[in-house]
Amino acid sequence: MRFRWTFAAGAAITGLLTLFLTLPVLMSVVAGLSVSYARGLPAGLTFDWVIQVWDLYADTILRSLVVAIATLVLTLLIGVPGAYALVRRGGRFARIAEEIVTLPVAIPGLALALALILIYGGYGDFRRSTLFIVAGHVLFTLPFMMRAVMAVLETIDWKVLDEGAASLGAPAWRRFIDVILPNVKQGILAGALTVVTLSIGEFNLTWMLHTPTTKTLPVGLADAYASMRLEIASAYTLVFLIMIVPLLIGLQLVASLTERRSQP
Repeated sequence: MRFRWTFAAGAAITGLLTLFLTLPVLMSVVAGLSVSYARGLPAGLTFDWVIQVWDLYADTILRSLVVAIATLVLTLLIGVPGAYALVRRGGRFARIAEEIVTLPVAIPGLALALALILIYGGYGDFRRSTLFIVAGHVLFTLPFMMRAVMAVLETIDWKVLDEGAASLGAPAWRRFIDVILPNVKQGILAGALTVVTLSIGEFNLTWMLHTPTTKTLPVGLADAYASMRLEIASAYTLVFLIMIVPLLIGLQLVASLTERRSQP
């Protein structure tokens, strides 16, 4: 009997928390599809607001995808070899380097953006380009990629694998590609999921770094809420969900399939 009451209480609390978290999103979706949110559902549903959002903000949506993909590519090229180098090096130097790399996570996004502007703001073309936002996103998300890969490296006996490949005559770069990377793919996928999610949804850092011609989706969403009618702003939220949810589900499926294939 006690078990039943405990299970029922846990299920009730979980249900209430889920409702508390999802209800605002559902209401925003309803508002974005309503002819008039003030009149409610009896006024009917329409996709006109979604179409209008696409006409007004399509560039911000596409730019967010480009920034997220570029950020992911750069964090993979920098973070995966960097994580392996730190784990391989070990010692006090590696710990200090890891803390320095992780430092941007502890700094508020606005402060990090201000630092980038102070250092690189004088380079006009770079400052006005989307690459400036990508640079900020890489600094912010790189620690998550490195941490994910390092966590996997610390759970496997990579030294034995590396020494075995070296004894067969494989050079360092070949050992890294053929031995290390396949064994840390779970960490790479976890880091990729985190990087893409953070990059697409990042607002504080992007708000400081963007220019009128380099707005991303979160910045456009804030502008829509500040200057447009409620239905358009809510439709923008719906467009954001339509874009981000399938992407996250796809990454999760890839991670699940990879995990299944790696199991004996």
